[in-house]
Amino acid sequence: MILKDELQQAGGFVNLELLAKQVVEGFIAGMHKSPFHGFSAEFAEHKIYNQGESTKHIDWKLFAKTDKLYTKRYDEETNLRCHLIIDNSSSMHYPQYKDFHINQLNKIAFSTLASASIMHVLKRQRDAVGLSVYSDVYEYYAPEKGSERHHHMLLNTLENVAQSKPKQKTTETYTYLHQIAEKLKRRSLVMLFTDMFQDVVSQDALFEALRHLKYNKHEVVLFHVFDKDIELKFNFDNNPKRFVDVESGAFINVYADTIKTNYETAVGDFFEALKLKCAQYQIKYVEANINDNFDNVLTTFMIERSKFL
Repeated sequence: MILKDELQQAGGFVNLELLAKQVVEGFIAGMHKSPFHGFSAEFAEHKIYNQGESTKHIDWKLFAKTDKLYTKRYDEETNLRCHLIIDNSSSMHYPQYKDFHINQLNKIAFSTLASASIMHVLKRQRDAVGLSVYSDVYEYYAPEKGSERHHHMLLNTLENVAQSKPKQKTTETYTYLHQIAEKLKRRSLVMLFTDMFQDVVSQDALFEALRHLKYNKHEVVLFHVFDKDIELKFNFDNNPKRFVDVESGAFINVYADTIKTNYETAVGDFFEALKLKCAQYQIKYVEANINDNFDNVLTTFMIERSKFL
């Protein structure tokens, strides 16, 4: 496990590649014994050769020394195709910070760094990765590839997204999920980072779009990105405040304690309904609290990746 304050930001700019490497290395170091075969394409161990097996991986040098047949077992390589999807609407840029800093990540910064960390693992595995970014428009699309040039192009896009300052960008997530689903022609691991802020009318449409993503046997993971202290528990002092909708600009003046109980009930019910819907449609639902480290994200990724072995 690696804590956010142990990470370093390179200079005054966002270096997602460096940060992602630190996140992944910290995650690996925190695992006492990895249960995930296939994390490396390197030699793992010998096993006794059984008659009838392929002779392709017999260790002939070891045979010369021991007069016994052993095969080399390698951690499995896969042809995994992973497509990362990031909601870049204005609500994802909450809380608002002047600069990207590892100790104070907002939802979009958390999502881009989590995505870059997943990409770092995919690069090590020689797997292919693609990326979609949407807000009120389909901002960016890149198909799944595994080249070094492609990897750096995606990192550059993520860095730009992390540092962007969109104002009053709403989104209809379901519109773009349908478009993305049409582009995914081969079985892929699809990972969506979103805060799920949609109007109530759009919820059914959103889940129809998520079901569309599962077409062609794709594995779909929904990372529900939110600030647990504020957006779920509504932890504000009771001084009068103006709460502003960052997407529409609408606002309300209120004392936090006046609405806290009703707010927590409504949001808690929404979260539970979301989990139940995902379970119904066999979509992996993962809470992604931006105040936590990235272990939950990477563990989920490794478990879902293992389904492709």
